[in-house]
Amino acid sequence: MKQTRLNAYHRKLGAKMIEFFDWEMPVEFEGIIDEHLAVRRHAGLFDVSHMGEIIISGRDALAFVQFLTPNDVARLDIGQVQYTALTTAKGTFVDDMLVYRLAEAKYLLVVNASNVEKDYAWILHQEAPFAVQVENRSDDYSQLALQGPDAEKILQPLTDIPLSDMKSFWSRRGKVAGIEALVSRTGYTGEDGFEIYTLSNDPGIIWEAILDQGKSRGILPIGLGARDTLRLEAKLMLYGNDIDETTTVLEADLKWIIKFSKGDFLGKKVLEKQLSGGVRRKISGFELVDKGIARPHYPVYVKGKEISVVSSGTFSPVLKKSIGLTYLPIEFTPFGTDLEIGIRDKRAKAKVIPTPFYKRIK
Repeated sequence: MKQTRLNAYHRKLGAKMIEFFDWEMPVEFEGIIDEHLAVRRHAGLFDVSHMGEIIISGRDALAFVQFLTPNDVARLDIGQVQYTALTTAKGTFVDDMLVYRLAEAKYLLVVNASNVEKDYAWILHQEAPFAVQVENRSDDYSQLALQGPDAEKILQPLTDIPLSDMKSFWSRRGKVAGIEALVSRTGYTGEDGFEIYTLSNDPGIIWEAILDQGKSRGILPIGLGARDTLRLEAKLMLYGNDIDETTTVLEADLKWIIKFSKGDFLGKKVLEKQLSGGVRRKISGFELVDKGIARPHYPVYVKGKEISVVSSGTFSPVLKKSIGLTYLPIEFTPFGTDLEIGIRDKRAKAKVIPTPFYKRIK
């Protein structure tokens, strides 16, 4: 298994380690519920160095990234960040990702750990008509995420970047705990927070400095378990569960990342046709009325007929109820629609509800 440069620090803290897409990663430190609530109430620190970083530069960098993704990269100023997708010609997902505009003709694509090699190969396959350089720098970067309402107060004493001036989905270069880094106001939890990228061989200096600085504010190190429950409460998609190469961007309820007026991009014609004809299914949120937890792949029924499966599901530590996501035929997506979830040999009552399940008060 691959190990991040923070592996020894996790073991020192007694983390429970698991294999995650060929990486040895911490799934929990203090317990998933305690870690989840720490992020919602105070702050949590994640090692997300398993994520992939692909840099695209050169004369045609903008045109190339525009072609790869449905969002409008031309809107980005230097330092700005955008959530978007790598799309197939069918308008489905190769992956979802963040795009950073690092310089006039240089972009950083941050992709999912499970897809790094696939994404890199896909991008290389598309580059032929464009004058660009494509570099997979995933092994060079370490990435930490500091998330929660106290994130700015914890990080500011450790960096020369004026964080109060940084808006959401913007980034700046500077030092964190004396280490050169790229810091962005982004995250995968539904909370305010920052993601820190560094090429340092010892990102543990940053890791320990943040945990030490945040002690008095209740910071905890956070594993993959709470990362998943946090992102689901905020209805943030997980590739392989909620989106993949069989689901279109419109079916995933992500119309807002599609800018049809920007010009051509992979999947545009299919998505335009789907938009004009209307989607036949859409991802929807539900909560269980009966006791139980809806796990991924559990069957979903309407009026006794199996119509789908759970794509993501968990017990929400904040909402104190079981929640989940599933793709439903469009006629069953109105709020209040009665569902049943097959949990082992029983069927638990559920209903369609609005999403995101949790939204922080700004």
